[in-house]
Amino acid sequence: QVQVVESGGGLAQSGGSLRLSCAASGFTSDAYAIAWFRQAPGKEREGVSCISSSTGPTYYTDSVKGRFTISRENAENTVYLQMNSLRPEDTAVYYCLLSYAERICLHWSPSPEYDYWGQGTQVTVSS
Repeated sequence: QVQVVESGGGLAQSGGSLRLSCAASGFTSDAYAIAWFRQAPGKEREGVSCISSSTGPTYYTDSVKGRFTISRENAENTVYLQMNSLRPEDTAVYYCLLSYAERICLHWSPSPEYDYWGQGTQVTVSS
C-alpha cells in the first residue's frame, strides 16, 4: 500500500526558510511524480511544485518560481521542497501527492485512480 508522509512544516518569519519533506513507501513502480499542493483557508487548492520520476524535469507555479526548489533523493524515496524568501501568502497546509500519472506535473489535476495523498503539513509565515 502506497504511503506518503509529509514533514517539516512550521512557523517562519517573512523572508525566512523552511524545508518540507515527502517520504514515500509501498509504491510498485519507480515511474511516479511527486507534486506539492497547498490550500490556504478559504481558498482553492493549488499546485505548487512537481518533479517527474528519476531525474526528470521540475515544475513550479509562477508565485514560487525563484523562491522554492524541489528535489528528489531516490535512494531515500524522499522529495524535498526548499522554501526560501517566504511570504505571508505562502501560509497554507501543504500536501504531498504521489502520482503514477506523471502528466500531473503539466495539468495539476489529481485523479483518485493514480494518486496518493499525504496528510498535510501546516506552514505559517508571519509578517
